[in-house]
Amino acid sequence: MQENLEEGYQRLDLYNEKTTEALQMHYREILKLLGEDVNREGLLKTPERVAKAMQFFTQGYHQDPAAILKSAMFKHDCREMVIIKDIEIYSLCEHHLVPFFGKAHVAYIPNGYIVGLSKIPRVVDAYARRLQVQEQLTSQIKNCIQDTLNPLGVGVVIETQHLCMSMRGVQKQNSVTTTSDFTGAFLKQYNTRQEFLRIIGAGLH
Repeated sequence: MQENLEEGYQRLDLYNEKTTEALQMHYREILKLLGEDVNREGLLKTPERVAKAMQFFTQGYHQDPAAILKSAMFKHDCREMVIIKDIEIYSLCEHHLVPFFGKAHVAYIPNGYIVGLSKIPRVVDAYARRLQVQEQLTSQIKNCIQDTLNPLGVGVVIETQHLCMSMRGVQKQNSVTTTSDFTGAFLKQYNTRQEFLRIIGAGLH
């Protein structure tokens, strides 16, 4: 753990020292292979910085999304749709290790239990902070909520931009990818699904 104090601001950084050392060595070699001078001033600390950044970007591997939900489950007879929209997503494409980013919209219909509202975005982050593909991320969030809360239904819609499409490949800078997945009432009842999509519609492209 490193503790940094800058102008009265305390920042706590948590890293595995052995992992940092190993990654740092490999990133130093990668820079060499790319033709860079790893001893020039601007790159002296780059391998260490990237090693720490990658651990932060993939911290979801060390988090248990189901446990996050279970930590704030409350008995409640509410059966009205609960929606958390515009949840920011930052993830890494598992094919090219470049970012994709955007928003997730999540809804569930309680069936005896509700969950603290902050826990849904935490679940989204726990899965997003891994190497991902958007289709899998959408299903993982849906399955976790369904399996843990056992609600009457779950709806998840994710819209993102992928830098693997913008910076390389087809190089389409303004393309947006939207994925969705549903269970229960959202899957079987057209009106329920349409209500969810209508409510989040203002945030969709």
